[in-house]
Amino acid sequence: MEIRALAVPDSYVVDLQPHGDGRGRFVEWFRADVLAGVGARLPLAQANHSVSARGALRGLHFASVPPGQAKYVYCPAGRVLDVVVDVRVGSPTFGAHDAVELDADRPRAVYLAEGLAHAFLALADGTSVTYLVSSPYAPEREFTVHPLDPELGLPWPADVDVRLSDRDAAAPTLAQAREQGLLPTMEQCSARYARD
Repeated sequence: MEIRALAVPDSYVVDLQPHGDGRGRFVEWFRADVLAGVGARLPLAQANHSVSARGALRGLHFASVPPGQAKYVYCPAGRVLDVVVDVRVGSPTFGAHDAVELDADRPRAVYLAEGLAHAFLALADGTSVTYLVSSPYAPEREFTVHPLDPELGLPWPADVDVRLSDRDAAAPTLAQAREQGLLPTMEQCSARYARD
């Protein structure tokens, strides 16, 4: 397992080491000690799994801080473009993003800390995404920014017909979410990171 920082601070990509033979393949897809080695943490509160058709775009989702919701995302089947956006007001990289392709054939995972927004686009039918989160789902603390906000300039492939949920299609832009006071602050997030 190798871990390296993404362009958005407090997010990482983890290259996984598959082991296989004539029987199939084994992948150790999560290790807390690897995250701890770079100062990241993920107290496990819930595990989620989705299956998506090509073009399903889920996100940009984030939770209010505290407590926020750190995520560790893995794609065991199919292929996604996974995107992390810094939505922490006051962060020097506010509005910055990074994108990583997660592919079942070349296993890797993405970690993102509390206060960062997350989205993924399924690039193949039957794509499965499994993710571990640090706090349980609580609808009153969950928010979304429109994933097609032109100001963000996210690198969604032009050859994929994107399908959004009603909630994500009605989401505010990043600027609107900031005006509405929905976004976490860097100060809140730094306090959260220091707590553990």
